[in-house]
Amino acid sequence: MLWNEFNIKTFPAETIVFRDGIFQPELSTLSSVASRQSPVVRIGQFYELPIHVIYVGEIENQNNLEIDISDDSRHTTGDSVDRRLFLTIKILNKKPAFFNIFIKNAGENSLVHSTILVQNYADLEIDVTATHLAENTGIFIKTKIVAHHESKTKVTGAANINPDCKNCESEISLAALADPSAIIEFKPWQLIAAAPKSAEHSAAIYHGTAPQIEYLRTAGLGTTEIKKALEEAFLND
Repeated sequence: MLWNEFNIKTFPAETIVFRDGIFQPELSTLSSVASRQSPVVRIGQFYELPIHVIYVGEIENQNNLEIDISDDSRHTTGDSVDRRLFLTIKILNKKPAFFNIFIKNAGENSLVHSTILVQNYADLEIDVTATHLAENTGIFIKTKIVAHHESKTKVTGAANINPDCKNCESEISLAALADPSAIIEFKPWQLIAAAPKSAEHSAAIYHGTAPQIEYLRTAGLGTTEIKKALEEAFLND
């Protein structure tokens, strides 16, 4: 039911699920790495399957999520990937909200792929901090915001590559599909203290173009349907 409701792409993985900021052990295969009291996920061992952390639902006020991949039980075979973690966040907010997301990657040769999808109808501030704490780590964060009428959105995406953490791959990508009345502030940046394999950051704001809207009108879509079609295309691209 959860997967259909939030249109989450599934694949063979160990799951850790949060809904409305609360850990859901009945939907999680790794119930021992998180708790209902604290939205913190600590991965200290190797799993054969990738790990999929899913955070969905409606938020308001203060929210936090911490993903911590440690090196407690290092498992390496040449240049192979120790740990593969996927983070999917699909949230909605209709009241002022602040969301802190911390990703710490200390598992050498491990990768974290994060997708953050947000429907913002109010005032929203998101602060994402990704920290590389070991060599050959990868953290890729893609954030997409649908900024609705008169909403205010501020997103800071920061990646830190610590000293002695060479050959890391780091990417911070921020994008919004914005109503003309929406206010957007994006701040992506990288703090690099060791030679990376790659380090990128970007920010972009999109609006439906006149040709796109006209094409959808000729296909028989009304104003509300056009708005929904543009949002779905943006979020699912």
